[in-house]
Amino acid sequence: MTASTLELVSMVESLPIDVKALVVEKLLDSMYPNQKEIDELWKIEAQRRVEEVRSGAVTPIPGDQVFKEVRKRFGG
Repeated sequence: MTASTLELVSMVESLPIDVKALVVEKLLDSMYPNQKEIDELWKIEAQRRVEEVRSGAVTPIPGDQVFKEVRKRFGG
């Protein structure tokens, strides 16, 4: 790392946690600009799945049962 990079990292480390979180969010947005679109699509998908469970269209399977089947099928 260059001296200026180390200085920047040091400055960020000294910030309050809420400001650090904002910096991280902005950095991630700059690295993955389409993430908001993907997040919105996942939100829509999650809402659809919740509605399927609520309406009785699908029956949820307990996590323990799912993991038991995974271990049985794939070992572990």
